[in-house]
Amino acid sequence: MENSYTEPESEEQDLYEHFNIVVDKGQSLLRIDKFLMHRLENASRSRIQNAIDAGNVLVNQKTVKPSYKVKPTDEISIVFPHPPRDTEVYPEDIPLDIVYEDKDLLLVNKAAGMVVHPGYNNYTGTLVNALAFHFEQLPQLPGNEGRPGLVHRIDKDTSGLLIISKNEMTMTRLAKQFFDHSITRKYIALAWGDIEQDGTVTGYIGRSAKNRIIMDVYDDEEKGKWSVTHYTVLERLGYVTLISCQLETGRTHQIRAHMQHIGHPLFNDANYGGDKILKGTTFNKYKQFVNNCFELLPRQALHAQTLGFIHPGTRKYMEFEVPLPADFDAALNKWRNYSIEPS
Repeated sequence: MENSYTEPESEEQDLYEHFNIVVDKGQSLLRIDKFLMHRLENASRSRIQNAIDAGNVLVNQKTVKPSYKVKPTDEISIVFPHPPRDTEVYPEDIPLDIVYEDKDLLLVNKAAGMVVHPGYNNYTGTLVNALAFHFEQLPQLPGNEGRPGLVHRIDKDTSGLLIISKNEMTMTRLAKQFFDHSITRKYIALAWGDIEQDGTVTGYIGRSAKNRIIMDVYDDEEKGKWSVTHYTVLERLGYVTLISCQLETGRTHQIRAHMQHIGHPLFNDANYGGDKILKGTTFNKYKQFVNNCFELLPRQALHAQTLGFIHPGTRKYMEFEVPLPADFDAALNKWRNYSIEPS
């Protein structure tokens, strides 16, 4: 499927975003509102239906109703108004799990399910809203409006360590370390399949041509940004493997996209196909076991465990590590027990 995004060419056009999609030849009949929800990032059903009602969705150059069912080779054109860009951060009294703090920075152990910074459909309840409540003023870098103190981020449903800058000097020096890839970042992940040995995944990461919500790994440098992930086998558990991933670069969804690329999606990673039973037996007891694990860990099995950096003030190396959260730990122990005595 071809899926393209037209960049705005003027300030007036910047009020809109335009998408063109050519439906795959093998696509089954599906309501257009449901089809577009799966194909467009940050597009709720109400936003899509409003665009359809306004005549902003064309199929083969004709307006359609929300109930229209897409067919193979349909050409779809969509025009959305950009949502208001509210860069003001509103303080909210949300508890923070602070691992370390001094006058220059703090480290937070982010819970799974918390969005890092405000954005479309997530203007409240984010880590940045919590930071704005707990600290009077956090610095912003140019082009980083609405994300005070942040020099990096982790996905909503990934748990673990984030570093926050409390002043401009700290933010600038930390940003340089991230740019130079000198920050130590290690993640713990549970991946589908029996991974035989340690390895490295490389490639150019960019938006998927079929689904803008996810990232793909390409061989063509024009399609993405260079990325490197080193992984180490920690524990083999039969149909899944516990691994440690060290990032050499920090691209969007890097570990998730890389592991899917080599045929080992993260356990229960819905966007990258890990929320299905990919390895194992056909027995009903096994299927029930895996579904029980999915319920224990209702997200991708990924945790930002270790973060190391040169402190911008003292210029000394510091490294922090946080344990696995309860949901990850519970699912992991269930797999350990199963691998010893399958039932």
